[in-house]
Amino acid sequence: MKALITGASSGLGREFARVLSEKGYDLILVARRKDRLEELKKELNTKVRIIPIDLSNETMCYDLFKIVEDEDIEVLINNAGFGLFGEFSKTDLDTELNMLDLNVKAVHILTKAFLYKFKKENKGYILNVASSAGFMSGPLMSTYYATKGYVLKLTEAIAYELKKEKSNVKVSVLCPGPVDTEFNEVAGVSFSVKPLSSEYVAKRTINKMFKGKTVIVPGFIIKLGIFGLRLIPRKLMLSIVYKIQKKKQGK
Repeated sequence: MKALITGASSGLGREFARVLSEKGYDLILVARRKDRLEELKKELNTKVRIIPIDLSNETMCYDLFKIVEDEDIEVLINNAGFGLFGEFSKTDLDTELNMLDLNVKAVHILTKAFLYKFKKENKGYILNVASSAGFMSGPLMSTYYATKGYVLKLTEAIAYELKKEKSNVKVSVLCPGPVDTEFNEVAGVSFSVKPLSSEYVAKRTINKMFKGKTVIVPGFIIKLGIFGLRLIPRKLMLSIVYKIQKKKQGK
């Protein structure tokens, strides 16, 4: 058994690696920070191959697949991504384009490449990491919210196509609320509610993925909040999200 995890050097990616290693999976760990991957490799009990690569570079996404396409990979986790806080008119365009490349384009390329491989083999699991933000529009984090909406909707559509085909390939999307990782530090925000532990989210997500759950939302409060979105006007939703983001703003 073998799994490939992007964004594996920290946060949820690192926890996914720990959970799958405990389940007996050999791992291919992908991230930019080689030193972090080496540290993680030392603590895991199964075979680990590290590939330090920047997936915000489109060419490297194709290169990654070419490197591993002949390996017997059962699980792909598209976890690499980051966020950015600020008014759209003031945030840096190059940073946002880099975010689109990593959060959207890399996920799209790898999902498509591995889906083709898995369908030929009639087996496999793909987990794309989105966010509860994917259910909303996000003033003050507009680009990030939009990228996660893309990942959510893309994954739901693919999962439905596979279901209609009665395929054995399963595709899931993780939509967590706040998780205790390095994300808030990179994005420049602080959470206004207590985040879930990355260990809890990873364990719950992997179990749900193997059960074939399409949309995975850990935590009762976040589930309740997402359900409540169906009941309020969009203008009110935008106002609520804006106020929440404003409270999260780092000093």
